[in-house]
Amino acid sequence: MKSACVAAALLLGALSVGAAEKKELVSFSHNDWELVCDNTRTCRAAGYQSESGQSEPVSMLLTRAAGPDQAIEVQLQVGGEGEAKGPLRLKVGSATVSGLKADTATLDAGQARTVLPELLKSSEATVTANGGKKWTLSLAGLNAVLLKMDDTQGRIGTPGALVRRGTKPEASVLPPVPAPAVNVVKPPKAKPGDAGLPARIFPSLDVAAVKEQCNNSTDFSAKSLEVVRLSGSKVLLSMGCGMGAYNYSSLLWIANDKPPYAPVSLEANGDFDDSDASVTSAMKGRGVGDCWSSETWHFNGTTFVRTGASGDGMCRGFAGGAWSLPRYVSRIVDAAPSATPSKP
Repeated sequence: MKSACVAAALLLGALSVGAAEKKELVSFSHNDWELVCDNTRTCRAAGYQSESGQSEPVSMLLTRAAGPDQAIEVQLQVGGEGEAKGPLRLKVGSATVSGLKADTATLDAGQARTVLPELLKSSEATVTANGGKKWTLSLAGLNAVLLKMDDTQGRIGTPGALVRRGTKPEASVLPPVPAPAVNVVKPPKAKPGDAGLPARIFPSLDVAAVKEQCNNSTDFSAKSLEVVRLSGSKVLLSMGCGMGAYNYSSLLWIANDKPPYAPVSLEANGDFDDSDASVTSAMKGRGVGDCWSSETWHFNGTTFVRTGASGDGMCRGFAGGAWSLPRYVSRIVDAAPSATPSKP
């Protein structure tokens, strides 16, 4: 129980969002199912084997885009020791779907329509493979999660609702929200003399604030400060900050490349990739690596703005996590490159 609580805290902390973004996001879980709806109102519900049961890892993902008359995509994934010998057979209530791809499968539209009503009125579903191997998918919490999905997308009382159908016109369903566009400016090459910037900028940093935030502050020095160029006059500073059993964090600043350096701390946290001007932070929920969260920011020519956030909240035994559940998405637009540094 303690490890699960720690994992949840890490995932939620790593996926913090601004107040404006939070208005569009929905995250909800009940028993063995969880729901995440991103800022475009696309919703994803994921369910797993019972945590108290004996089944090896199995998960189902239900994805539905916002807007009227949207179908539901159903995906199924199995894990555990040894390779699953396909094809797989899914049985729930009176519905049976055979010939599914081993490991991860996507049901076609007809199969999804057959399975969905049975999922809503059953307590579990079983998956079997050639050789007799069997997985048991818990459906505890599914109805509550899908009701929340319907509510988020404005489907309650419409013919397309999953849980509470009615006669309200399908046109009343909430439309999708466009993903925000972010103009990304890629950095130029380093200027001659950039290698000396860490020593020159370091005295401008707030040493007391860094030591208060970091658990490895004894290493806080100019030698531990990395500097990369963002534009003709701006640079990115990074320094390792948090060291854990299997997670690592850093502090980032944007500064001028000439006095006054005036470093400004950033919310962005992670490793910088100059190929696409991005910073990505990845956090592992627990040591076995069966749940992760990540956030991404991109440089827009002035600062770093959040462009993506995702994670899988339940740690249920899938190496690398069962699914990526986006909480925030955006549309990346390549803008004009940063000013080319002048010749020395």
